[in-house]
Amino acid sequence: MAERLVSFETNGDLGTVTLRRPEKFNALDIAMLRALEAALDAAEAADGVRVVLLCGEGKGFCAGGDVEAWSQMSAADFQVQWVRYGHRVFDRLARLRQPTIAVLSGHALGGGLELAVACDFRVAEAQVKLGLPETSIGVVPGWSGTQRAVRRFGAQTVRRMALGGELFVAAEALVLGIVDRVVETGNAFTEAKAWAGKIAERGPLATEAAKLMIAVAEGEDSAAATEALASGFIALTGDLKAGVDAFKAKRKPAFSRS
Repeated sequence: MAERLVSFETNGDLGTVTLRRPEKFNALDIAMLRALEAALDAAEAADGVRVVLLCGEGKGFCAGGDVEAWSQMSAADFQVQWVRYGHRVFDRLARLRQPTIAVLSGHALGGGLELAVACDFRVAEAQVKLGLPETSIGVVPGWSGTQRAVRRFGAQTVRRMALGGELFVAAEALVLGIVDRVVETGNAFTEAKAWAGKIAERGPLATEAAKLMIAVAEGEDSAAATEALASGFIALTGDLKAGVDAFKAKRKPAFSRS
């Protein structure tokens, strides 16, 4: 089992997902993506966890997709097994029920930045660099760097990274809205944990609902988010209980609009 590639741990109302491939600066391959998906499933199902941190072990947050992993694929496999599957995993992160904070204690480049963008918030240490360098080796951002990142930061900022090849240090990224907080080297996890504690003090159901509502506004899985919000409301009604009870008793329900 690949649990050591990505771990999920809980401490009270805080969950922590950690990429554990430090010798490759946490570059993602298929095994890492599968392990990340499993960790996110565990986070979603974890009772009592109200905020999830996403961290990278070692000196890098995430160096993006492992070139050695995808460069040997056929065009068809690259499209389906790499890009589409990666999208599915990143979407899983973006649509996690809990608020998420990316803890950037090292550089976030290419797919690593796309991974951080899928989180709700980003805390970066001062030395961190962020960018989308894919076109420098003849490939394009494939895990929503030209889609989700544009929605969240604006097209011009993404152009500067994806077309112009600019790398931004944390202070520049803060001004551009790519990261939300900048701290001194070594302090990202402490800052993110403290922030998560403040978020966890808020009403958990209201926080989850607000996250879904913002997702609708962003066009982030609007159909599922809308139906989830409506279903959550309906689940509290007397009409639902009346309908289910009538179904079980094989009789016509008597609804009261309550």
